[in-house]
Amino acid sequence: MRNSPSIDEQVEMYRKMIVVRRLEEGLGLLHKEGRTRGPIHRCDGQEGVGIAATAVLAAGDKVTTTHRGHAHYIGKGMDLRAVIAEIFGRETGACGGRAGHMLIADAEKGVMGGNAIVGGSIPAATGMALSLQVLGKGDVAVCFFGDGAAQTGICHESMNMAALWKLPVVFILEHNMYGLTVPSSVQSPVKDLAIRAAGYGIPGEIVDGNDTVAVYRAVGEMVERARRGEGPGMIEAKTYRLEGFSTSDMGGYQSAEEVAGWKARDPITVAFNALKAEIGEEKLREIDEAATAEVKAAFQQALADPYPAFEIHAWSGAYSEMN
Repeated sequence: MRNSPSIDEQVEMYRKMIVVRRLEEGLGLLHKEGRTRGPIHRCDGQEGVGIAATAVLAAGDKVTTTHRGHAHYIGKGMDLRAVIAEIFGRETGACGGRAGHMLIADAEKGVMGGNAIVGGSIPAATGMALSLQVLGKGDVAVCFFGDGAAQTGICHESMNMAALWKLPVVFILEHNMYGLTVPSSVQSPVKDLAIRAAGYGIPGEIVDGNDTVAVYRAVGEMVERARRGEGPGMIEAKTYRLEGFSTSDMGGYQSAEEVAGWKARDPITVAFNALKAEIGEEKLREIDEAATAEVKAAFQQALADPYPAFEIHAWSGAYSEMN
């Protein structure tokens, strides 16, 4: 089938999902120990969307993400140690320890940064798509946002503008069923938000966000379409966050039955079951062990890295500019 990932590509997506899951678990444990600064927004359970969507992108393609963007960072090829070091404010972080976990960027990898503003990634990607269109290099912007952000006015404005100007942007809605602690059923009168794409005259598709192959195919087709100059598209990936809104979330609003049902459809489990007939369970477990060891080593290295000398750098820079 067109745009279908090879077995090797599926294995790599499986590996990256495990890397992200172990990253999130490690961050959760360190938060409980009081070693993180501020809450951490984990993406356990919805790694499949970010990993599969970024797997189809080229080096020149740009990505904007959200406060829950760790899968997007790793999927687009950012260095794991640099991501962890940034979250813990270390000098070796991707942004020199100045960004924290929500604002990480790596322009060389096409990661134009996360943000803490609900819906903030949508106009940013639209603006980047206009720049890419003007430059004419055939690159595409991809925007990740959630169902809460889909209710904002800037979402409508951005999609309307992108459609009018046929901008090379793909809007990927990670519909994880909750905006903060509020279920999507009381945020929107329609269950499937992708139907809104018709109002802008652009294609919209609903996909199982926990099936990396399905996400890869859908995003691949939308990206190819945008790259050909045919304009934007929207994908609604149905998924679920197994942890709270953040590590400060007290919980209590998700039923045990609901969580259990989604855990049974964990994207890592789905990928494992799909691949075991191809490469065997033993090989998949070896991949898991190697990915787990990689994350452990990255945490150890990053946490041993020094903090930046903010005051010295800031004042010396200001002094130099003034003189």
